[in-house]
Amino acid sequence: MHERGFVHQCSDLEGLDAKLCEGPQSAYIGFDATAQSLHVGNLTGIMMLYWFQQCGHKPITLMGGGTSKIGDPSFKDEQRKLLDDATIEENIKNIEKTCFAQFLTYGDGPADALMVNNNDWLDGLKYLEFLRDYGRFFTVNRMLSFDSVKTRLERESPLSLLEFNYMVMQGYDFLELNRRYGTLIQMGGSDQWGNIINGVDLGHKADQVQLYALTAPLLTTPDGKKMGKTENGAVWLNAAMLSPYDYYQYWRNVDDVMVGTLLRRFTILPIDEVEKLEALEGAEINEAKKILAFEATKLCHGESAAIDAQDTAQKVFEQGSIGDDLPTIEIDGTRLAAGIPLLDLLVETGLAASKGEARRLIQGGGIKRNDEAVNDVGYASTDGDLTGDGYIKLSAGKKRHVLIRTK
Repeated sequence: MHERGFVHQCSDLEGLDAKLCEGPQSAYIGFDATAQSLHVGNLTGIMMLYWFQQCGHKPITLMGGGTSKIGDPSFKDEQRKLLDDATIEENIKNIEKTCFAQFLTYGDGPADALMVNNNDWLDGLKYLEFLRDYGRFFTVNRMLSFDSVKTRLERESPLSLLEFNYMVMQGYDFLELNRRYGTLIQMGGSDQWGNIINGVDLGHKADQVQLYALTAPLLTTPDGKKMGKTENGAVWLNAAMLSPYDYYQYWRNVDDVMVGTLLRRFTILPIDEVEKLEALEGAEINEAKKILAFEATKLCHGESAAIDAQDTAQKVFEQGSIGDDLPTIEIDGTRLAAGIPLLDLLVETGLAASKGEARRLIQGGGIKRNDEAVNDVGYASTDGDLTGDGYIKLSAGKKRHVLIRTK
């Protein structure tokens, strides 16, 4: 975990290391079900569980069916939109099917992964009994000291009692998992440190058990933004929400200075190979990026999808042709025959978030139609733009392409 950059803080590093050497232990990470997919921001946690399992231990993926009804206040300025039970349940089913299976092996063996839902115990809690039994172990003074809470208060952003309860619920999750499965370790990102320590403290005070907290450094881009966001939104792990090609391109286009860190965290390449790749400089770093993109896509979507994405990228960027895996949208042929403003097409294809952005892209020379620059903001595409193969290729910059076909 140290070699691959997953260790930021630990409540008792020597004690945890000794415990892990005694035999198989179970560790968990919680994932709230606020969307139908997890995203690259969740990938550090998934890879921590992956390596934990590879070393003979039991990973637990805790789905926040209960805590998703509340919302984690961590470093957010606004309260999260509340979801109904049916939406949360549907999200959990989608995440289970599309986001974990490639990384973890589930089953009944001692090192097989287990998926549980904290709604199983949170939904039945009686408020007065819970406050009496566990509320006394949480001091408001301590809770106010955590960065996630202090940040909201310093910004004078509203922090509801509902959200303030989140850290109590997360602490109780740890206690409950220890009681049910003997789980000793909770892992997560460094922004979760306060919530995880609450669980460690609760285990000690309520049941006199030794629990452990282990967090990884949060990954940020060189400009300080969290990893996993692009101009077009989150980088989803579900192929139905983000194609394997677009996933591949996300990794292919990361900043040069991040390549070594990302190879360590998000591929399973041997460390000595990673060290050789991260030592590359200049134009050679692009070869390391291609390997990063292939290996990361292979882990998430399988080898076949990674090969397809790699082939498509090669065709588009190195051979000047199109690839079968490029994002494609279909539009009505009669609409195209009548003419569709390029501004509208750029928004429909997702190459621009708004007409204002589309206009700026065109005026800045960043838009191409079938590899030819379009500088006219008022341009309208018609069926005359279709190539002999029956498509229009729209490009925004050098790296984002969409094919338009008629139906």
